[in-house]
Amino acid sequence: MAGAKTHLIKYSHPNHLLFVGELLGGDHFSPKMDALACFLPGTLALGVMNGLPLEHLEIAEQLANTCHEMYVRQATKLGPEIAHFNVGSGMEVPLGTVDIHVKDNDAHALLRPEFVESLFYLYRLTKNQTYQDWGWDVFQALEKHAKVPNGGYASIEDVRTTGKVRQRDHMESFLLAETFKYLFLLMGTDQSLLPLDEWVFNSEAHPLPIRKAPLLVKPSSSSSA
Repeated sequence: MAGAKTHLIKYSHPNHLLFVGELLGGDHFSPKMDALACFLPGTLALGVMNGLPLEHLEIAEQLANTCHEMYVRQATKLGPEIAHFNVGSGMEVPLGTVDIHVKDNDAHALLRPEFVESLFYLYRLTKNQTYQDWGWDVFQALEKHAKVPNGGYASIEDVRTTGKVRQRDHMESFLLAETFKYLFLLMGTDQSLLPLDEWVFNSEAHPLPIRKAPLLVKPSSSSSA
């Protein structure tokens, strides 16, 4: 995290949104953040649950807010695949960009799970209902724009669309395996289901039991009479 704070974490103009950019060639900073990077708030929250510094939670909550902004600033309220951020130098975004710019080739949505995954971890840690509210907004947007009348859901061609939303003719497997699973866990009334001190989710959202280290008892030496 020290390296990320030094080289990758920046703030947008004018609203000071924290985001994680990229280093190209080791020294050129690009203010580009993929939807995939929205997994990081959840990872940081999980780290805090296991003893890492509280400062990581501050970064996690700010970055989750940025991911939320990537969603709510689009007409469909669904997040784009990639966003570029205004860092005040005019690079990679049009002049006058308010924090976030979505390019034409990056405006599709595959309905990825990373944002709602982070909401799940942050809610489990903080019990802040805001994260449930954001998750509910995502679910409603999926129901409105991605649901297919005869069954299933479809990726979205352009999240910026203000009129009729064009759907792609496919549904990613991670939508059911991850996105909806994390939404269920986030919104469920039984928050004791799959406690995070007993279960760990792998990168594909499969819960695996945490095996506790066996307690080793040193046998006592008995002296013969």
